[in-house]
Amino acid sequence: GGFQKNSLIDFPGTIACVVFTQGCNFTCPYCHNPDLAAGTAGADGGRSSGLNHLSLSRSDRPDQKKILKFLDNRKGMIEGVVVTGGEPTLQAELIDFIQTVRQMGYKVKLDTNGTAPRIIDALFDQGFLDYLAMDIKTDIDHYPMVMKNPGHLDRVLESISLIMEKGPAYEFRTTCAKPFVTPAIMENIGRMIRGAASYVLQPCSRNVDLLDPNFAAVDDHFLSADEMAALKRAVLPFVENTRIR
Repeated sequence: GGFQKNSLIDFPGTIACVVFTQGCNFTCPYCHNPDLAAGTAGADGGRSSGLNHLSLSRSDRPDQKKILKFLDNRKGMIEGVVVTGGEPTLQAELIDFIQTVRQMGYKVKLDTNGTAPRIIDALFDQGFLDYLAMDIKTDIDHYPMVMKNPGHLDRVLESISLIMEKGPAYEFRTTCAKPFVTPAIMENIGRMIRGAASYVLQPCSRNVDLLDPNFAAVDDHFLSADEMAALKRAVLPFVENTRIR
């Protein structure tokens, strides 16, 4: 779906490039990568970062060969690769691609919504991941609001357990927008991930393209700094290392 040649913010402590995959099994209205979530990539892979991308015209979208050639030429200058989306675990060749990248000497970070615990488990067992970030959308009762298949809810809970048990380094994170988060919902999320190593809250931005453009038109969906602080306070009794990014 897209390729960002360098990033200092997507992989903690690591100079990385970012591979974007297409398609997602969630329908979060505030999604900041709407073209990727819908299965097609825009001119900048769904992000407006201003950083240098490979061309994403239909005739020249980055494929694995182009990305691997870039990585081969950047050894010693780039330390890691972030695989994000969309939802990367929907890609049939994800494990093979990550294995290849690791064999080239790069660290790997995976971003996921947690609906494919078997893939996460396999990546952990094979030692292919250095960092994993899982999005927590809301509490269990409200997850059906964003899932295409609410029957996969048990997979989200399984992934949380796997990550906390096996993840070499990880973070859970929540994009904060109402009605998906409130202080009461944050308490429930805190119980879901009680004792987690790291939990990051990030305010939803209305200054980017969203999956549902109408979502940005409602002021009440977006939280003030004081409201973000209240969310953090609600979860701190359960996850000590909770911060706002």
